[in-house]
Amino acid sequence: MAGHSHAKNVMFRKSKSNVARSKLFSKLAREIIVSSKMGLPDPAHNARLRAAVVAAKQQSMPRENIERAIKKGQGGDAESYDEIRYEGYGPGGVALIVECLTDNRTRTVADVRAAFSKYGGALGETGSVAFMFDRVGVITYPLAKGSADAMLEVALEVGAEECDTDDEEHEFLTSPEDFAAVREALEAKLGAPASSGIFFRAQNMVPVGDEVGETLVKLIEVLDDHDDVQRVSGNYELSDALLAKLAD
Repeated sequence: MAGHSHAKNVMFRKSKSNVARSKLFSKLAREIIVSSKMGLPDPAHNARLRAAVVAAKQQSMPRENIERAIKKGQGGDAESYDEIRYEGYGPGGVALIVECLTDNRTRTVADVRAAFSKYGGALGETGSVAFMFDRVGVITYPLAKGSADAMLEVALEVGAEECDTDDEEHEFLTSPEDFAAVREALEAKLGAPASSGIFFRAQNMVPVGDEVGETLVKLIEVLDDHDDVQRVSGNYELSDALLAKLAD
């Protein structure tokens, strides 16, 4: 569950997200609406909503947008979204999991399948690649919160499974079952996290060549850009050279 490869692989996606701010806000709002609809409108008593609000604030989503989405989820006329997971293989045989919130399953699966096909991949059946991933709670804090050793001590105190520190952040890992309790304990000690959520994380990373990597990046960008797609997870590891090229 090392976090370094994970951090490297999402670098280019973070920069792309910043460009499409309005689209990102739309996806964040959709998660808030669904989370609010499934429970109480108070983030303090709705763990999923709390995580959604934290994610929205991390992306500087305006407070009024967040409050509007919460109210929309509580209203009787709120959109009905289905949570769907698609699995498949991208170029180079890398495993990909695409998590969606959609109000039209037929449209979403057709679009996701078309994207996979266009870039040399293939959509598979449910469970075809999920066995290569773990479902993991992730809570991140900036490096300024303390040293790696100090954060490891905090991890032990709050019941996190581990804390992985790289040159970007401290990343606390926990089981999905313990996620809410660990996040609350961390917040009591360290303040609000930079981000938090429950994600699919690859058990083993697969290095891909730069040519295949460029095609893979195009596929992920197309998927990320789709309104119904909330998150794309994979077991790929891009080279430093390609990451530097993407950052230019």
